[in-house]
Amino acid sequence: MTSSISERITTIRASLPPSVRLIAVSKTFPAEDIRAAYNAGIRDFGENRIQEAASKQAELQDLPDITWHFIGGLQSNKAKKALELFDWIHSVDNLKLAQRLNQLAQQLGVTPQVCLQVKILPDPNKSGWTVPELLADLDALNQCKNLQIQGLMTIPPLGLNDTEIISVFNATHKLAQEIEEQNWSHLKMPELSMGMSGDYQLAVQAGATMVRLGTILFGKRT
Repeated sequence: MTSSISERITTIRASLPPSVRLIAVSKTFPAEDIRAAYNAGIRDFGENRIQEAASKQAELQDLPDITWHFIGGLQSNKAKKALELFDWIHSVDNLKLAQRLNQLAQQLGVTPQVCLQVKILPDPNKSGWTVPELLADLDALNQCKNLQIQGLMTIPPLGLNDTEIISVFNATHKLAQEIEEQNWSHLKMPELSMGMSGDYQLAVQAGATMVRLGTILFGKRT
């Protein structure tokens, strides 16, 4: 199993531009698989459950240079723990959560890196700002000075064809550029977290700077 994770990582890395950060989505996979991926050179790992991540981090304390990315839906009551455990939060999906994280970050003395989750197309199964909602909230987000807002995250709705998927990714890239051009003091947009195992190549074509890959690296989830 270890060698196959390593081989998959080598293959995927070879297909990615050096500028794209590969985040290994290790949710549901055991700590030993994270260790195998680490030994193959991965330093960025994505988890979506606080308790599961805490348990794995405890097992992997001897690997101090891992960067942990929270990629799941974050409830307000788990926000403090997320800030304690994670370097990045990709799934900040509404203003209230951003303001809560900002307040807690000040109390904890941390400056987490975050992405704002947007829904380019309507999708009842995903959380996130619609484009008009996000544009309306930019001024309030710019006041969240304890957060390092670094860019946008998106997940296309299920069931789209490749042309539709790439148009979602392109629209996300364009939105990030529009926000960047407004020259906010605390809203920067260098990062685009988009693309998963089934569509990461399309995301890279559209300018993704971070791809979140799970099953293509670790195998099928049980």
